[in-house]
Amino acid sequence: MSQTAAARTGALRIVLGDQLSHEISALDGLDVARDVVLMMEVAEESTTVQHHKQKIVLVLSAMRHFAEELRRRGVTVDYVSLDSPDNSGNFVTEMQRAVARSAPQMVVITEPGEWRVHAMVEGLEATIGCSVAIRPDERFFASRARFAAWAKGRQSWRMEHFYRDMRREHAILMDGARPAGGEWNFDADNRKALPPSVRLPARPRFSPDETTRAVMLLVERHFPDHFGEIEEFGWPVNREDALVALGDFIRVALPQFGDYQDAMRAGEPFLFHSLLAPSLNLGLLSPREVCEAAETAWRAGKAPLNAVEGFIRQILGWREYVRGVYWTLMPGYADVNWLQAKRALPAFYWTGDTSMRCLSEVVRDTARYAYSHHIQRLMVTGNFALLAGVAPHDIERWYLAVYADAFEWVEMPNTLGMAVFADGGKMASKPYAASGAYIDRMSNFCSDCRYDVKQKTGPDACPFNYLYWAFLIRQKSRLRNNPRLAMPYRTLAGWTDERQSAVLNEAERFLDGLDAGSYPSKGSDH
Repeated sequence: MSQTAAARTGALRIVLGDQLSHEISALDGLDVARDVVLMMEVAEESTTVQHHKQKIVLVLSAMRHFAEELRRRGVTVDYVSLDSPDNSGNFVTEMQRAVARSAPQMVVITEPGEWRVHAMVEGLEATIGCSVAIRPDERFFASRARFAAWAKGRQSWRMEHFYRDMRREHAILMDGARPAGGEWNFDADNRKALPPSVRLPARPRFSPDETTRAVMLLVERHFPDHFGEIEEFGWPVNREDALVALGDFIRVALPQFGDYQDAMRAGEPFLFHSLLAPSLNLGLLSPREVCEAAETAWRAGKAPLNAVEGFIRQILGWREYVRGVYWTLMPGYADVNWLQAKRALPAFYWTGDTSMRCLSEVVRDTARYAYSHHIQRLMVTGNFALLAGVAPHDIERWYLAVYADAFEWVEMPNTLGMAVFADGGKMASKPYAASGAYIDRMSNFCSDCRYDVKQKTGPDACPFNYLYWAFLIRQKSRLRNNPRLAMPYRTLAGWTDERQSAVLNEAERFLDGLDAGSYPSKGSDH
């Protein structure tokens, strides 16, 4: 950047990789003639965990497309690419270098979504020698302060209560003061298994353009040992494609999303799910426009209410709720381990090499697409980690690494609070533990599995069956008074001590036979 440009710089405005919206607060009041927008591809942000190759491609390509959109609007963009010769790979160092280049009057940034990055930003003034204005992230329905006010003084937090408040507050799916259709929640209508006769819609995949192909080569060069396949990358990397994906979901998938949102089918990772979370979490779509599009479809008679309410609950309910949980309970939340789980993450979470077909299918689809839908995450990979007693930190870092939509603020509470109940019920009312019968009911995974889901014990029994009961026995002192687990604990009360010991021993033998380890680099023996 020239001396003339530096001399007239007003504000240096920072746009982070998950803030790719022209309405982001850091860009409010942008003076095209004097301000500079800084965007940085920082290597350390790609290696805090071994992020899926497709996830890194998605973020970097979306950043480059957004930078080009800004340039077309006449904005001066100071863009630090990953392979820039002087790129230090460190966030704070790159900030120092950018301030030296631009000599801004001040730095303006929207609050980061991750606690670790927010802590770095709060300390920037002392390290860069320039005043820093941190603005709230206004892309959400509820600010951090709004959630904290809702949570204050409550003995228990439940998403359903928060969700209803958000519905009223933002007039979404409301008929005056009443919920549309007379009910707040149609979840009971959204639990159908997928019949073989139901045909699945083709879902749009977006062929990599020149920018994305260049990033794919960059990622293969810089992160060759990271998890996942890169060849089938097809995520939206700009707002135009994200809007196409939104329109397609509303038109072809939303009408049946409600009925089958909990269903699973081998070889079909997408089903009727929206596939919009990566675009939402990057800022390519806003949660309000997504919710409004779904409600409009219902009011026009193009989608049933159970589907629309179930989808909006994911956005206006869960997405907002987990963000509030994250920011209200961090930084201590990252270390919760109420169930005292300590087992290392099994190696098959990285390789898919397991005879349990459900787990193999989900992990291999995750490697292929950087995606699996919420029931696969909760009731297959999450359920196994819960029953096996996998250390919360291990499974949480895995989820953060492998999914294209996984940013810590949304991923961590879903993992620690929902999947493995590590917070002891702060976020959810019970652990989502289930035997193989649930997976059999909601999928076709069990039909060609090496294990028999109907057998409860023995070498051919589905491991989920004895792991489920062993989990309840191990955690009896912590869980027996949970009213939502009253039925299985009544069943256990009728078991002899010998039967309980036999189940515990079978579970331990199986778990002790699993390989454990971190993601294997190329050339390893895993």
